[in-house]
Amino acid sequence: MPPSPAKLWIIKSEIRSLTPEADQALSRYPRIMRQLLYNRGYETDEAARQFLEAQPPPGSEALNMLGVTEAAERIWRAIIEKESIAIYGDYDADGVTATALLTDLLQRLGGQAQGYIPNRFDEGYGLNTDALDNLRANGVSLVITVDCGIRSMEEANHARRNNLDLIITDHHHPLDELPQALAVINPKQRGETYPDADLAGVGLAYKLAVGILETGRASKYPLAAEINAEEYLDLVALGTVADQVPLVKENRALVRRGLEYIRRPQRQGIASLIGASDLKAPHITTDNLGFGLGPRLNAAGRIESALAALELLLTKDVAEAGRLAQLLDNQNRERQQITREIQAQAEAQALAEAPDALLLFSANETYNQGVIGLAASRLMEQYYRPAIVAACGAEYTRGSCRSIPEFHITKALDQCADLLVRHGGHSAAAGFTVRNEHLTALIERLRSIAKDALDGQDLQPKLHADMPVKLSELTADLFKQIGALQPTGQNNPSVKFVSRCVRVLRSRPVGKDSSHLKLTINDDRITYDAIAFRKGHLQGNLPEYIDLIYHFEQNEYNGNVSFQLNVQDIRPASGSIGEAVLQ
Repeated sequence: MPPSPAKLWIIKSEIRSLTPEADQALSRYPRIMRQLLYNRGYETDEAARQFLEAQPPPGSEALNMLGVTEAAERIWRAIIEKESIAIYGDYDADGVTATALLTDLLQRLGGQAQGYIPNRFDEGYGLNTDALDNLRANGVSLVITVDCGIRSMEEANHARRNNLDLIITDHHHPLDELPQALAVINPKQRGETYPDADLAGVGLAYKLAVGILETGRASKYPLAAEINAEEYLDLVALGTVADQVPLVKENRALVRRGLEYIRRPQRQGIASLIGASDLKAPHITTDNLGFGLGPRLNAAGRIESALAALELLLTKDVAEAGRLAQLLDNQNRERQQITREIQAQAEAQALAEAPDALLLFSANETYNQGVIGLAASRLMEQYYRPAIVAACGAEYTRGSCRSIPEFHITKALDQCADLLVRHGGHSAAAGFTVRNEHLTALIERLRSIAKDALDGQDLQPKLHADMPVKLSELTADLFKQIGALQPTGQNNPSVKFVSRCVRVLRSRPVGKDSSHLKLTINDDRITYDAIAFRKGHLQGNLPEYIDLIYHFEQNEYNGNVSFQLNVQDIRPASGSIGEAVLQ
């Protein structure tokens, strides 16, 4: 199987020619900004204003969400009666930040609260009965899940049989039947009218926190009036961006406000994590959260236990925070190395066993469960095919799946439910557990499902751009205008421009193993520096004139601030969108 084919450049249609009414409605904005707003679905002045102001949608008050009132009242009873409470989280950045948020809040309110995160390697994902038994044996009478539990039917029944009250907060898609819990907080559940169904797990934890404080103030409970829920928005922003949920509607509002707290960090753990990541707090962006801080939080659960990440977010001790931040940084480097090794091994196995398959699969008993999802993601990106990498145990194999837009991986797993112990996810990513004796049948069926869905399709990765511009249009004013679109992420992508027929004045490989490419380019009016990550192999193969897709960004180096182009793709200069991309 050849590597992924050249990317298809897709440039948005010009607003003036496609929808002149929208162009007129947005006339208060400069030409380029009108196009950027239109590309993101905002065609009226009012819609654009609400988006740019990043206000939460009407009706998004916490107590409007199903389950919040019942959960808040039960939690206050537990606080007042000094019951032992466990916040049961997941081991990724979303789950860890959510666990830290509720644990810290309930402790500040006088609650006997502790965070509990299962070990990925010993306990797997989500609720498990052994953990519930241990918590009950240690005196816990109330368990609050964050970022997990929505499909834990048997575990919820087990908790009920053992007189353990259970509150479930989880943003993943539920089944038709909900677990039998005291309260279920999930904006995707049937009958929910909350205006944003796409909150992350930490977003739901925050809404519960707001509901707890509002309920406490209404009942004049002690301490409730002394805490501002917004103090936790740094955790919300970090977990939301790391979990790659849509950054529109309420998520956009929460992350924008949360970034303000992160840029002036008051939480010692986040301040130390920023330092360990070599970032400057005042200039933190969503990219820094998604590619800098988030992976370091995730690394703990992928390599050993997520408890170190939880402890980092909860500690008030400067020295301890510094130690834990450095530990997570070291674990992240180890995670990167392990991922590279598994990716190479998985690629070799997948291509050797089924070189023409439309679904890539590799399983091995030596694979680290914590990074198989990252390896699957790399394979998917490299070959533009759905990819599964699985770690085999004595009785069970646990797999992690990543997929392309043309293939809904969780629906494919749904068609294999009779072979699976458990599974879940969404269209682009999923996980499953299967008994070893069913593994071969599972893969054969998944490959057949992929063949039926994808055979004959022109599978070509797509790179979307907002509009063509001249280099001379890239000004400080434009950069400021683009900044109003922040925070960017899922469903609100970073701005990408196309500039055609620019001249390469200089180029040189940079970085480790000369894997990146540094360019100086010119359009006969202005000159810009550009960086093209993972394009170092093009050195010596660049024509004099090229076309580029890129982000327009600010670069700070040795105290000097300048603008540069962050290049996403390069091709020989032409007037045609369909020309082959340099590889």
